Amino acid sequence: MKEATGELNMTVVTVVAIAAVAAFFYAFVWPGIKSSINRNTLCANATCPSTCTTDTCTCTYIKDDGSTDTITCPNTGNGTVTR
Repeated sequence: MKEATGELNMTVVTVVAIAAVAAFFYAFVWPGIKSSINRNTLCANATCPSTCTTDTCTCTYIKDDGSTDTITCPNTGNGTVTR
C-alpha cells in the first residue's frame, strides 16, 4: 500500500508541475508569440513605400471591415520591406 501511495503522490506532483508550466506558457509566452504572428501577417499584407530607407517603415493595410490602418514593419536595409 505504501508503494501505491508513493506512486500516486508522484503522479499528482507531475500533473501539478505540467499544469504550472502550461499556465506560465499561456500567461506569459503565448501573448508575445500571438502578437508577433499577427504583426508579421499584417506586414505581409501591407502596402509599403518603396523609398523607405530607415530600419522600419510605416505601411498601410486594409482591415477586415474595409477601412485602412497603418503598421510599422521592419525594413531589410535595401529599400524593401521584409515580407
